[in-house]
This record gives sequence, C-alpha cells and structure tokens, in this order.
Amino acid sequence: MQLTDRFFEFTDQQLADLTAKEGIQHLGLYVSAPPNQQGPPLLLIRQWSANERSLPAADADPYLRLPHQSRRWYPLQDAGLILGALRADLDPQQSWNLSLDQRMRRSAAAISHALGRDLECLQLRQELSQQNDQLRTLVHQLRNPLAALRTYAQLLMRRLEADSSHRPLVEGMLSEQRQLGQYIDVLDDLGQQRLPQQESLGPTLLPPGPAEGEATMRSLLMPLLERAEATASLQGRPWEGPQEWPQWIDQPSQDGTIAEIVANLLENAFRYSPAGCSVGLCLLPDGLCVWDDGPPIPIEEREMIFERGARGSTGQDRAGTGLGLALARSLAERQGRNLSLCVEPTTIAPDLPAEGNAFILNWPAETTPGRAA
Repeated sequence: MQLTDRFFEFTDQQLADLTAKEGIQHLGLYVSAPPNQQGPPLLLIRQWSANERSLPAADADPYLRLPHQSRRWYPLQDAGLILGALRADLDPQQSWNLSLDQRMRRSAAAISHALGRDLECLQLRQELSQQNDQLRTLVHQLRNPLAALRTYAQLLMRRLEADSSHRPLVEGMLSEQRQLGQYIDVLDDLGQQRLPQQESLGPTLLPPGPAEGEATMRSLLMPLLERAEATASLQGRPWEGPQEWPQWIDQPSQDGTIAEIVANLLENAFRYSPAGCSVGLCLLPDGLCVWDDGPPIPIEEREMIFERGARGSTGQDRAGTGLGLALARSLAERQGRNLSLCVEPTTIAPDLPAEGNAFILNWPAETTPGRAA
C-alpha cells in the first residue's frame, strides 16, 4: 500500500527508539488490505528490529496467529474503522509492565490518527486527479461547440446588410463568445498541475484588460446592458437602463472588476425576481445600482444572501449556486468598495420603485472606478 513519506517519518519518530531503550526485540506495523485485494488481510509495511532480524510477511509467518506471552497486538483504529495493527515482540528475558504497555497504547493511538489522515489525504489526491482529468476533457469538448457558434455568427454577420438592425445582436453574440473563451482558458489552466497565479489573472480570474487599447467603463458596461435588454425581452418583463450618465462612465478601466460585479448582480436580478417584475440599472455620481420591483428580501436573509453558497427562500426551487452575490461583494471589497442591499430603491433615486430590491455598489469620491483602490 502506498503511503506518504510524511507518515513513515512520523511512525519512525514514534517507534524507532523502542527497540533500543524498552527491550522490544521486534516491531511490525501492519495495515488492513483493501477489501477487493486478494491475499492476507494485514500487510506488513514497516518494521524495526533490535537484532537486525526481519519479520516475514503476514501470509508467510507461521507463528503470527499463535499466542505468545512476549507478543502483544495493538489495534490501529480511527473513527470506528480498523486500519491495521501494531505488533510488539518483547525480549523473552523481560516481562511486560504497565508503563511499557501504556506507552505502546499511546503510540498506537497516535499512529492510528496519523494513518487515518494519511489515507484521507491519499484519497483526496486521487479524487482531485480524477476531477482534473474530467475538467480537462470537459474543457476540450466545450471548445468545439463554442468555435462552431463563432463560425455561425461570423457567417450570419456577412449576410446582413451594413445598416441591418440585427447586426448589434450578432455582434453581441461574438462578444459573449469571446468572454466564454476567456473563461474556458482559465478552466484549462485550473486543470493543469499548477494553479494559475492570482497576480497574472486579476481578481476576476480573467486576463486583465481588453486585447486592443484601454477600455472605458462605458465600453465594459454596454455589452452587459445590451445583454440585459435582450434577456428582459425574452422573459417578457420591463427593462430600464441608465437615464443619466455620470462623468466617471468614460474614465479608463484597467480591469473588468466592476463589469464582473454588475454581471453577477444582473444575473441575480433576472434569476430570482418574480416573472413580470421590472429590472433596471441606475448609474449614480459615486456608484451604481441594479434593482427590481419584486417583493423585498426578508429582513432575516438580507446579510445571509451575501454568504458563499447561500440563497434566499424565494430561490430555493430555482437553479443556481448561491455564488453570485458572494463573489460580487468579495470583488467590491478587494478594491475598497461597498456592496449593500436597499429595499426602498426610491431613496437612492426618485424615479426608482418605492419598494423592491436594489443592490448598490459605491466607492469613495476620490476613487477612480476603473482602477484599483
């Protein structure tokens, strides 16, 4: 059985000096064989001897099952499972005493715990390796239909007249395809032996900045507004985009953090607000908010929904991971900004609903929205 060097180093520290100081002639460390493995139920994986004698394997030791006054067995048990046994053969010229027996029991207990954690670690490593293999296979398979979608969109673009009202829709498809491609590249890196460094990918796990030139906040938010308008149209609900455009909207942005936050807030609004409710995005002098005019989130859930994996009571029967709001708040806090919930949107701007849910992203007045604080 393959165990880690760290485990064997620990057992050596526990047991090696017993053969030299306590009169133990032989020590044998056995582990239970896997259930589906044929052969002896105990596998000898480590031994210590005072006279350089080697213990035979469990299935080749004719005296293993015979009782002997100089031999004692100490079970290796962890969480109710028998993981193996520790065999101790005392020098025939000496007798067992309470102190030595207690020391052996303490050593067996410590080794049991270490063995249990080592086996768990090995199992987790195996599962992680299998998941990485599955992830890389899935990423590879995702690239094919994504490339096909890009090809179809490009062909469709060629067939449209230059002044066609449908061109923005196809351009939006190509923009979303590029965004998906970036995410797939990151997933591919996660399947490698080494995880990507945060510094090289930015807080959103995406390559920093656009490929050409320096983006502005307007250029980063416009695709999200177009996506939101299309989603509202498909869902048959009202959509209200920004009525005023503050000065900061045209400032340059070095990364897409705010866009990532807004994308998560919009997805949350469309996913969890009741059908038919209005959804909108409002730009503020020192921030922005994504709102809906659905029933206010219950007071006892207003902080819980920002926790990773948590979802409110109205979203329990809908697909989702409960990560969107947690990720949005985490990204905001990394850059010194604040993300909060207001259930009276009209207090933010007079043209917003009197009752609903508004998620407000704001920042200090001296902070440039597009740059890290």
